[in-house]
Amino acid sequence: MKYSKKYNYRINCGIWQNFDSFPMINGQALGDVSGMRYGLCPMSFNGCEVISVYNTLVYLGKPVPIQDIALYMERYRSLMGIFGCFPFGVGKALDYFGTVSTGTRNIKYIENADKFILCFWTGRKFLSSIHTVFCAKSGNGIRVYNRYNNCPTVRLYPDIKSVIGKGKIIILYIINSA
Repeated sequence: MKYSKKYNYRINCGIWQNFDSFPMINGQALGDVSGMRYGLCPMSFNGCEVISVYNTLVYLGKPVPIQDIALYMERYRSLMGIFGCFPFGVGKALDYFGTVSTGTRNIKYIENADKFILCFWTGRKFLSSIHTVFCAKSGNGIRVYNRYNNCPTVRLYPDIKSVIGKGKIIILYIINSA
C-alpha cells in the first residue's frame, strides 16, 4: 500500500544508498534526506523527530540507519505523520535504540546536561508548529543540529532561550549515557 510503513521503508532504503556513511543531518529540506518518507509526507516536512534521534545516535557513536529509526517511529506518528511524531515517541525511540535519557519539561535541568533533544512550539502553543532538535553543549554555547529546515550547518546559540525564541518547551530529553 502506498505510504504504508513498508512502502516508506523501501523508499528510504533506496535513498540511504546515496549516503557516504553516517553524517549528522542539518537542513531536513536539503539533500537526500528531504526525499525520505515518514507517514504520508516527505521528511522535509515532518521528519525532525526522526532526525533528532538519528543525530543523537550518530553523535554518541552508535549510528543506526535513518530508515530503521523512521520505521520504528512510524508507530508514534501523529495524524498519519502529517504532524510528525508525538513528542513521547522520541523518548521511546531513544530507549529502543539503547540510549538512556530523562524526559522533563523543566528547563533548569539543561544547565547540567551536555547533550539533549529539545521538542518545542515554534511560536504560540497549539497555534504554531512543533520542531525537535538534537543539541550538544560546547565551550562557547549550544550547538543545535537541524535547527532550520533549510540550514545546512550546525547553529551555535549562547543559551537555550536563544534557541527557542518566543516558543515554548514541550519536552526535553536529557541524554544520560550512550
